[in-house]
Amino acid sequence: MIYQILKDKPAKLFLGITAFFVANALIAECIGGKIFSLEKLIGINPSNFTIFGQSGLSFNLTCGVLLWPLEFIITDIVNEYYGPKAVRRISYTAVILISYAFLMFYIAMKIPPADFWIGSSTAKGIPNMQDAFGGIFGQGMWIILGSLTAFLVSQIVDVTVFHKIKKMTGEKWIWLRATGSTVVSQLVDSFVVLFIAFKIGNGWSWQLVLAICLVNYAYKFTMAILLTPLIYLLEKQIERYIGHDTAKKMKLAAMGKEEE
Repeated sequence: MIYQILKDKPAKLFLGITAFFVANALIAECIGGKIFSLEKLIGINPSNFTIFGQSGLSFNLTCGVLLWPLEFIITDIVNEYYGPKAVRRISYTAVILISYAFLMFYIAMKIPPADFWIGSSTAKGIPNMQDAFGGIFGQGMWIILGSLTAFLVSQIVDVTVFHKIKKMTGEKWIWLRATGSTVVSQLVDSFVVLFIAFKIGNGWSWQLVLAICLVNYAYKFTMAILLTPLIYLLEKQIERYIGHDTAKKMKLAAMGKEEE
């Protein structure tokens, strides 16, 4: 049985894509606790602008946003070759495994630490390793709930928009359905996570939620446009791997059609 699966190139490709999709999502969640300055990263001074009456805003983003655009690109690739059921399957798999990881993080934080370990890094300026460990792996429950909910909702939106565009355009204009579905789903993702984590969870004002949402979305929208050529590169590599005829059959099957 397993030998037959490993001989089947589309099956092997799907297993590889799923593994990367889940790993990338989990890493994004783990590093999301660090906030960085996008302006400093590209070598300019931080901005100071006002949106919806909220002043002093700049492009301060979580490190997780560095990886999330790849999730939506993978979603579009899976949509193209395997269809919406496959996208839902890898999305549910990612959410279940991320939830499992957070549960393990929580248990690890609650396990009593060894006395010598607590002060083992004082020479490095870390007075209490237990507090440092909790600070890195511990996230508020509202943030976790908001992140996972936003991920699932945005994935459903991405699938829906992608296939609506594809039904109208057929096999043409890959960039339109890939980028179009991503920019819409990223807007939903940006709003849902902030609404749940900070409007409901921390009592932020609507003005602040919408202002931060637009800042985050500006970055995600830009990345969606810049990464569009990657879709073509990946499709080219996939068709080289599985063959043009197989790729054509997979695309038709993903749309619920038979080969003519």
